[in-house]
Amino acid sequence: MQPDLSPDRDAVLERLMNQYGTSLLRMCCLHLRDAALAEDAVQDTFLKAYRRLDGLRDEGSERAWLMAIAINTCRDYLRTAWLRHIDRRVSLDQMPEGSCDASFQDETVLKAVMELPPRLREAVLLRYYQDMKLREVAGALGIGLSTVKQRLDRANGILRARLERWYFDEE
Repeated sequence: MQPDLSPDRDAVLERLMNQYGTSLLRMCCLHLRDAALAEDAVQDTFLKAYRRLDGLRDEGSERAWLMAIAINTCRDYLRTAWLRHIDRRVSLDQMPEGSCDASFQDETVLKAVMELPPRLREAVLLRYYQDMKLREVAGALGIGLSTVKQRLDRANGILRARLERWYFDEE
């Protein structure tokens, strides 16, 4: 069955791309650790979203719905065999500009987050980096709210231990 190619669907997709494109790109870039591959993942995400626009129930869940598609797309990319043979490290200067005002003096915190196990890292990136609510994170990852809380608690404990002596107040 061919997808409905009505102008309304095109307008919805264009709005989604304008509203969430940069956010998805940053998330994919962090997840894949490769800026060019992240751009491909975002394109695939929007293609999948366009095909499944009928699955979008309400505008309140758009971001979680798109993040779920993007995360699954990134997971698919990471499963490919050729990806194991390339250098996927990305530096902060290769990242697209974000909407948050947080600026890092160095990459220590980001590196610590990126060293977390994938399940913990995804929860941290969605909750703190994408500023999603716990329910949105649960929806994007397809897990329960209590599981999100557990993953964030575990990640916070690991990060606290790794970054214990990184920051100190000189005043």
